[in-house]
Amino acid sequence: MATVLGLNAVFHDPSAALVVDGRVVAAAEEERFSRRKHGKRPVPFATWELPDQAIRWCLATAGLTIRDLDAVAYSYDPHRMPAPTGDPTRDQWEELRTLYALRTSQFLRTTLDTTDPVPVTFVPHHEAHAASAYLAAGYDDCAVLVVDGRGETTSSLAGWVQDGELKTLASSSLPNSLGLLYEELTDHLGFLRSSDEYKVMALASYGSPTHLEILRRLVRFDGAGGFVTEAPDWSALSPPVGVGGIDPRTADLASSVQTRLEEVLLDLARWLAETTGASRLAMAGGVALNCVANSRLYREGPFEEIWVQPAAGDAGTSLGAAYWVAHRLGDAIQPMASAALGRAWTNAEILDVLEDVEVPYEEPTDIAAAVAEIVAEDGVVGWFQGRAEFGPGPLGQRSLLAHPGQAANTDRLNRIKGRERFRPIAPLVTIERAPEVFRGGPIPSPFMLFTHEVAPVWRDRIPAVVHVDGTARIQTVDADDLPLLHRCLSAFEARTGIPMMVNTSFNIAGQPIVDHPRQALECLAASALDAVALGPYLVRRRGMLGP
Repeated sequence: MATVLGLNAVFHDPSAALVVDGRVVAAAEEERFSRRKHGKRPVPFATWELPDQAIRWCLATAGLTIRDLDAVAYSYDPHRMPAPTGDPTRDQWEELRTLYALRTSQFLRTTLDTTDPVPVTFVPHHEAHAASAYLAAGYDDCAVLVVDGRGETTSSLAGWVQDGELKTLASSSLPNSLGLLYEELTDHLGFLRSSDEYKVMALASYGSPTHLEILRRLVRFDGAGGFVTEAPDWSALSPPVGVGGIDPRTADLASSVQTRLEEVLLDLARWLAETTGASRLAMAGGVALNCVANSRLYREGPFEEIWVQPAAGDAGTSLGAAYWVAHRLGDAIQPMASAALGRAWTNAEILDVLEDVEVPYEEPTDIAAAVAEIVAEDGVVGWFQGRAEFGPGPLGQRSLLAHPGQAANTDRLNRIKGRERFRPIAPLVTIERAPEVFRGGPIPSPFMLFTHEVAPVWRDRIPAVVHVDGTARIQTVDADDLPLLHRCLSAFEARTGIPMMVNTSFNIAGQPIVDHPRQALECLAASALDAVALGPYLVRRRGMLGP
């Protein structure tokens, strides 16, 4: 029985996770505490921060100290890198990362205010990603695919799990990287790299893959479980024209890269299935957050089951590293049943905040029914319930809820959140009704990591959540997992006949998802929300701002 603290530090999305006796008891990204999105500091040059606050919170929430830990697992192995010169510059960022990693024990002593030595186990980056997938999925036998921007010297891992043990079959060496290719496109189109790739994925649906043949020559499956990526001349394909609207040139380029990414992933999946004979695939790495590609793998690929880590990006490697070490210490790893692993607030703590800021509030007999009534009347409600999600998606804990039957709500929510107008919004749907409305994707789909075709008869009934290509990125809601939210959806259906609501993350542009009741109230005051449901309490905007 082991207690293991996992870390992702000095990468984007720094995070910490705590695994006790094979079960994850806490996991959180540093951005939820620091309020710096993706853990990115503006100085000295786009540096990534250390997960100091996430570490302290993980230990505190379990009532532990550094002396209770059996191991600290870091999701990066600096010994796989060349020795640092000791003088890193902007062009030697990997050396700075390596120097930080080698000094993990020292920064932990400062973070945890201890003079005791803190022994650290370095887990190779892609093995941490892999562990976050197959161990969290509970798969003893499966294929594993990890694709991201970069680890130490590679950008992918194709593996085979047998009897719970991972064997790496193939990888792609840098500079070949599908993740970095997508990052470069994101940057070229004027978005923020290592942050806005999902915007490019949405933009791709508005274009046609007019550059596909060029990209097929440059980006290729190597026939042995890896790939080659030669850098395109982006400006020759499409000049950057700014962001915000839809330009046919940028949409076509986005569509071309998205399509080629999907094709190469299919090649990798088919090779893995043929090599391993596995019927199940576990996925992680930043590219696994591409729900459009995941859905094509599900529809056209060779695997009967696909499980994708909800914190598939680098944040999830803290959990993967902790799982990896706990497994090697002999613990039986318990599958990850939910992404609700972050901070929670008691009713008393929420009430203290409400009374401290002196805003009018209500305590309805049934908060779920009260929210359903507001949304049925076309209000937008912030939903702040239970433990925060681990990962980038709003999964029923920190969400904005709205009416999917009002077409104007797509633009309305994008205005509230300060988002680009071309971006879709997604639905929460009761698991009982999901098969009637959505097709072509896995159900259950609790983590919003696949897109589903909206049945034609439903498209006019829920226009706010139907993307331009006729799909929706759904989250199915099971009463056993999210009873309060399921009750809210059922109450909304009783009023409207629609078994779903709009679900988008509870934040505004450029900010992390809210993680404190005070932040939820600030969002209500600063935007056009109608109300916020904080635990059992309801705060209405008109009451907060006065008559």
